[in-house]
Amino acid sequence: QVQLVESGGGLVQAGGSLRLSCAASERTSAWYAMGWFRQAPGKEREFVAAINWSASSTNYADSVKGRFTISRDNAKRTVYLQMNSLKLEDTAVYYCALLRGKVDADTPVDYWGQGTQVTVSS
Repeated sequence: QVQLVESGGGLVQAGGSLRLSCAASERTSAWYAMGWFRQAPGKEREFVAAINWSASSTNYADSVKGRFTISRDNAKRTVYLQMNSLKLEDTAVYYCALLRGKVDADTPVDYWGQGTQVTVSS
């Protein structure tokens, strides 16, 4: 059973930056993509970004394009989410995920992390 552990969340002012990290407890198949989702209070969990194993393909939600960057370091079994120009509406719990082969927003997720809180203040 793969465990995903997120870190890097916190409180930041609007316009600021944060970098989230997610480390997998063991080596995963190159078939898996890795990604980030988020869930704001009272809202459904939504796709944020995903990256395939070779980092040759990425996908972003329209709401974060141009502000967020996803990357991964396979040697460290870690995926990152660099978040710049943060907005109040980016406030949410951010979840790391292993996606079943693709970087599409509707790709089934096999494993979830426990989540890390990101709060953007005015």
